[in-house]
Amino acid sequence: MKTLVYLIPALPLVGFVLLGFFGAKLSYFEKGKTIAGTLASAMVGLPFLFACILFAQMTSGTFLPQTFTLFTWIHAGDFSIDLAYKVDQLSLLFTLIVTGIGFLIHVYSIGYMAHDEGFTRFFAYLNLFIFMMLNLVLADNYVVTFLGWEGVGLSSFLLIGFWYDREFTGTNIVWTGDAAKKAFIVNRIGDFGMLIAMFILYVLFGSLRFDDVNASAIASSIKGVFPSGSAYSTGLITAVALLLFLGCTGKSAQAPLFVWLPDAMAGPTPVSALIHAATMVTSGIFLIARTAPIFALSHDAMNVVAIVGVVTALLAATMGLVQNDIKKVLAYSTVSQLGFMFAALGVGAYTAAVFHVMTHAFFKACLFLGSGSVIHGMHEEQDIQKMGGLSKYMPITHRTFLIASIAIAGIFPFAGFFSKDEILWNVFEHGSPVMWLALAVAAFCTAFYMFRLVHLTFSGEERFDAHHVHPHESPATMTVPLIILAVLSVVGGFLGVPHALGAPMHVGNWIEHWLAPVLEPAHKVLARGEGGEIYAIEYVLMAVSLGIAIVGILLAGAWYRKASGAPDSFANRMKGLYNLVWNKYFIDEVYYGLIVNPLHKVADVVFWKGAETYGIDNVVNRSGSVVTALSELFRRMQSGIVQNYALLLVVGIVAVMAWLLLA
Repeated sequence: MKTLVYLIPALPLVGFVLLGFFGAKLSYFEKGKTIAGTLASAMVGLPFLFACILFAQMTSGTFLPQTFTLFTWIHAGDFSIDLAYKVDQLSLLFTLIVTGIGFLIHVYSIGYMAHDEGFTRFFAYLNLFIFMMLNLVLADNYVVTFLGWEGVGLSSFLLIGFWYDREFTGTNIVWTGDAAKKAFIVNRIGDFGMLIAMFILYVLFGSLRFDDVNASAIASSIKGVFPSGSAYSTGLITAVALLLFLGCTGKSAQAPLFVWLPDAMAGPTPVSALIHAATMVTSGIFLIARTAPIFALSHDAMNVVAIVGVVTALLAATMGLVQNDIKKVLAYSTVSQLGFMFAALGVGAYTAAVFHVMTHAFFKACLFLGSGSVIHGMHEEQDIQKMGGLSKYMPITHRTFLIASIAIAGIFPFAGFFSKDEILWNVFEHGSPVMWLALAVAAFCTAFYMFRLVHLTFSGEERFDAHHVHPHESPATMTVPLIILAVLSVVGGFLGVPHALGAPMHVGNWIEHWLAPVLEPAHKVLARGEGGEIYAIEYVLMAVSLGIAIVGILLAGAWYRKASGAPDSFANRMKGLYNLVWNKYFIDEVYYGLIVNPLHKVADVVFWKGAETYGIDNVVNRSGSVVTALSELFRRMQSGIVQNYALLLVVGIVAVMAWLLLA
């Protein structure tokens, strides 16, 4: 088992090294791209197979959760950090998601990137990304997690900026390279908070192993005191939780640090699917689930998590209503769905949040890869206003995209229904009706903008130039992953059937049972478990949320299935609100006005003109002038007249004798 555990993160690293150092040589072979794509896919597919083996053995009881230590990485005095991997129910579930969805995206990329000059480089970056993500979810301690955390940030920078020299029409963004830098810098803000939290945790608990910290936190809750014995201990726990959440806010694109994610659409579509569906943006949910006892000790921190999640879900959902770029609609959808997950975490519904991570990975990967198929068939066109009627040209893409849209809208019995309902119920039961109402509005917006997207893309009249654009279905390497993900979007939700539906039919909630050993300690700190027994209320709320989704779908169909003036009429009546949403609440402009532009001015005046021009450059230039002047003086002394040299010699001798006599 130890070998399998080590091979899971090692194989993507091997793929990265091989393609990174020797990939360029494959271009000399006729089948070079095929070899590179197959190799990279195998380096992710095999870890998925190994994870399935571990899953089967853990399910049967022949393999128990445990930690595998590779070697001691850091040892300084009493501080020691092992490079160790923890395989339990939570890490194994995320490993299955990362490698499974990652493998499908790798296969899809073989077709999508077939004609790109940087084919092998792209797959090298993909393998590196998967390696870093696996280190993040399998880590036994905060330091190894942070290694994967930063590695994912670096890899995303390389992937988002893969087409670094292409123009990009993002907010205040000109080139795709700028979008990559924006993502990298914004994430560093959150990562700094996480780093500070690690320092405090070590001071409080004397360890950075997840098991040690969580056990100490739980013991502290039982005793009613914290290990430090300080009067500020409770405040420190809250500070730690909020600092960890700051890291999660950056990585998982929550308000106010979500601004990087829509601009991350500058990268190739498989990158968008990888980042948005199953990997980078879910890191924050994983971290809070892994450190759940810390958050459970601070009700203030949990309230902050819940409120930020609800606000993010609602804001991003409204932004998605007016987007015309097919990938940006999905980007804001991702931000909104992440808000749902954080709202669940904030009310202690850890299982519901992780469950939505899984179902979201299925339908959002399908949606992004479907959008890539549309872009591929439309010769790189991304504006849905210039599409329409594509269903007859791209039947597989259309059907899979429709299935995934139904799933994210939350229609029974598709996957999104079960996970979304579980979140809404827990928010109502353990949060507040106001939070539930805000998420319900976000759910309505989700159903509306997704079917607005479906109709404008696949239905109605053709709005593209048929003389220059010839839509066509994508190759099998792209459509087969779509079909698999569409199937998962249909059946994936049955892994987490709510108690209200499952209890009468004696069907258990598998994912709740599976994650119980990891999350139960946090539930004990909160003095409650997940889910409720008041089925009547849950039935009502379930029906209401389903009705809201149906209304959103029907309204989108009435407005966009055929040419209708209703959207324009509504926008004109709500012009102020429409402009506010269209400009994404001017959040980017606020950032640029308060932070970016002032920093540019300070850098220009203080560092460029002050330090560089008048400081360093002035010193260098004046040093050069002094050397020039001295050189000119010495040049003039070299007159070539012997009498002058003799005079200087005599003057020198006299000066030396005088100095000796006077001394």
